[in-house]
Parts: sequence; structure tokens; C-alpha cells
Amino acid sequence: MPFYSIFDPTMIILIPAMIISFWAQIKISSTYNKYNQVRTMKGYTGKEIARMMLDEAGLFNVRIEVINSKLGDHYDPSSRILRLSPEVYSGGSISSAGIAAHEVGHALQHKEKYKPLTIRNSIVPVVNVSSSISWILFFIGLLLGFKGLTMLGIILFSAVVVFQLITLPVEFDASTRALNILKSRGILYGDETKNAQKVLDAAAMTYVAATLMAVSQLIRLIALSNRDD
Repeated sequence: MPFYSIFDPTMIILIPAMIISFWAQIKISSTYNKYNQVRTMKGYTGKEIARMMLDEAGLFNVRIEVINSKLGDHYDPSSRILRLSPEVYSGGSISSAGIAAHEVGHALQHKEKYKPLTIRNSIVPVVNVSSSISWILFFIGLLLGFKGLTMLGIILFSAVVVFQLITLPVEFDASTRALNILKSRGILYGDETKNAQKVLDAAAMTYVAATLMAVSQLIRLIALSNRDD
């Protein structure tokens, strides 16, 4: 099979997901930047909000650290560390409050053994391996005509799709927890909560876009594998 034939009309399958991904990145950047300029009435920093929420949940052993990466905020369940970007860690903005609370939401999920999070964490090693070698096996099988190898590549890439699908309820649930606590605890008031939700909704769209891209890639791999049947 000529190498150029790999780059064929099946690329069209990816276009909708690519457009949505591009839009999602613009949306999260613009929304984050907008509400990062709006200070909350109480002015708590992201670190202070996270610490309050963690302590109230009895998670005194979860440390909070700074990570030098914009929008790289995350909770690490293996080391029980909540890592916040500098602007979120030290900032007293609506964006900082929403993102810090969202990451605490993951810590709460971990504490409660939230099923989708448990499943996602358990398949991380498999996904890390499969995402690295699935494309290699697929294209070697495609170029050499080894159908079995091509199918193995598709199966391995399917693990990436499953991971992305499981990630969606994990992220949505963490945001719901965050907003409920921010409101009930009186950390944010009225429109502040609504605006924090806008930040988290924009962030959630990046996960939706990633899922659509993974599904689209899987459909394209299947289309390529069946092209010469």
C-alpha cells in the first residue's frame, strides 16, 4: 500500500472534533482570563479555599503545592497532593475559586471511592501503554497487510476512548461538588457562583472535545482498516 494513501478522505471524520477542540481551547482561555480579573467578595485565595474544603472533609493529610503550569491544576491521588497553578494558588479571583474547588472535588471523590474515578485510576497504566503503541502497531499492520496487527492497534486505542468516556462523569461530578460547596459554604455569592460555573463549564468542554476526538480517531482507524476489504 502506498504511504500517501494513508492520508485519504477519512481525515474528514476528524474535522468536526478538530473544530470543537479548537473552540473549546479558545473558550476556556477567554473565560478563565475574564474571570481571573474579577476578585471575589471575600477574596479567599485558591489555596485558602482548597484548604478549607479539604479540612472540612477531614482530608488533613492532603497537601497543597504550586505547579508552574497555567491551567495545569490537578489532584494526584497516588501521592494525595493537590497541585495548583500560581494564579490559582495565590489568586483571589472567581476563576481561582472555581478551579481550586474543582480539584478538591476530585479529592472528595477519592475519599469516597467514587466509582468512575476508581475505574479511571485503575486503567491509567493500561492507557499509558496502549496510547503509545496502538498507532505504531496499527500502521505497521496497515502498511504490511497484517490484519491481525491492525486490529490489535484498534483494540489498544479503544482503551483510550474508554478512558476519555469515563473521564466525563468524573469531571462533571467534581464541578458539581465544587459549586455546591462554594455556594453552601458562603465562599461565593449570587452571580459569583454562576460565573464560577461558567469557568468550570468551559473547562469541561475541553474534556468533551477530547472525547469526541478520541471517538473520531477510533472511527477513522476502523474505516482505514476496512478500506481494502
